[in-house]
Amino acid sequence: MFKSEVYIKRREELRKKLKAGIALFISNLESPMNYPDNTYHFRQDSDFLYFFGIDLPGFVGLMDFDSGKDRIFGNDYGMDDIIWMGPQPTIKELAIKCGISDTASMSKLTDAIKDAQLKKRKIHFLPPYRGETKMKLGALLKENPCQMKTLASVDLIKAVISMRSIKEKVEIDEIEKAEDVAYEMHVTAMKMCKQGVREQDIFGAIEGIALAKGGGTSFPIILSINGQTLHNHSHGNILTKGKMMVCDAGAETNLHYASDITRTTPVGGKFNDKQKDIYEIVLKANTEAIKVTRPGMSNRDLHFMACKIITAEMKNLGLMKGDVDDAVNAGAHALFMPHGLGHLMGLDVHDMEALGENFIGYNDEVKRSEQFGTAFLRFALPYKPGHVFTVEPGCYFIPELIEKWKAEGKFKEFINYSKIDAYMSIGGIRIEDNVLITEKGHKVLGKPIPKTVKEVESVCS
Repeated sequence: MFKSEVYIKRREELRKKLKAGIALFISNLESPMNYPDNTYHFRQDSDFLYFFGIDLPGFVGLMDFDSGKDRIFGNDYGMDDIIWMGPQPTIKELAIKCGISDTASMSKLTDAIKDAQLKKRKIHFLPPYRGETKMKLGALLKENPCQMKTLASVDLIKAVISMRSIKEKVEIDEIEKAEDVAYEMHVTAMKMCKQGVREQDIFGAIEGIALAKGGGTSFPIILSINGQTLHNHSHGNILTKGKMMVCDAGAETNLHYASDITRTTPVGGKFNDKQKDIYEIVLKANTEAIKVTRPGMSNRDLHFMACKIITAEMKNLGLMKGDVDDAVNAGAHALFMPHGLGHLMGLDVHDMEALGENFIGYNDEVKRSEQFGTAFLRFALPYKPGHVFTVEPGCYFIPELIEKWKAEGKFKEFINYSKIDAYMSIGGIRIEDNVLITEKGHKVLGKPIPKTVKEVESVCS
């Protein structure tokens, strides 16, 4: 946990934004894999962590915006638990660490909610994403558990997003720790990227680094020579010459702050001419976009800038044609880059997306596009100092998408379908870095991970 002052200050700030009612923050529970005592790795709810910091299952934090008091509900561990788990902290000991003196057993929570309902007080809660949380909320509020997401407090959602979006120094320090672990993960993957090696071997090696150096991975590792599948979690292939290995992986610190880095490495460590051509395009989109990031610039504008770089360079290779601006406005570039440029990052690798992407990345003035590719842009608003986000352009050769568009004659004024076959073996290339918006510009977080052609080839050799 951070010092108690961090959590006290956060709750005080939230009280300034919500003047009345109570707010419930429900911690996650253990989730059994195949029988009750054999559970998945426990991961605490990020919003509960943000305001209360207790990294154990089975608690509820209640904030009273009228009285200004906070309370932790939970049950102390019994002797049976201690026999299996060793000595455990009491609820009071845990509450003091986050600056709260008032605690109660979980059985008292029902009474607290009933009292608030009798007094017709507003009960704020965030949209639940786990079934057991929906069930708990439904039981407490006497509502259909399936309606919990739609009944969530929009005021609380917006208040939490406004706070968590802007990272404090202690948070940035944690993210930097996660970046240091990611450096070791990705350099290791590059060195192992040799013909005949199993993807699973590399996957296991770098996941082991994340577990040894922190809290494990910040998301399931994406590592494949079939990088044209954007979220490829299959690791059953043998690396073969002529293929590119996409490795999209990040670490989580012990306090659960994330890094999220992607590097693409040629199997055997040496780029051939076609691989180099496409790689340099993606690298240019990555580096040029990062150069201009600053407060006030929108992520949507940066996204389109990267798309225009990719389109112009693909045109130089003969894979695209026509006017670059017209091609991007029409959405033709999405054949090769069918995703957004990046996303916010912090306690969640896709920060706060459980609260609703449109609340995080859009507002009443900036609406989500319905155009293929652009619709996947997770964040479109202007940057503010304290934002941490990813810049991850890519270029992919997706056989099914190419065949579909080709058969439909789609964007034939912008795409040279006859030229694409020569590049299909590349699969996909993505390059991703994590960027902090500062008062006057930006800072790329973490120790620089090799990404130029020369740097990658040097590490692999």
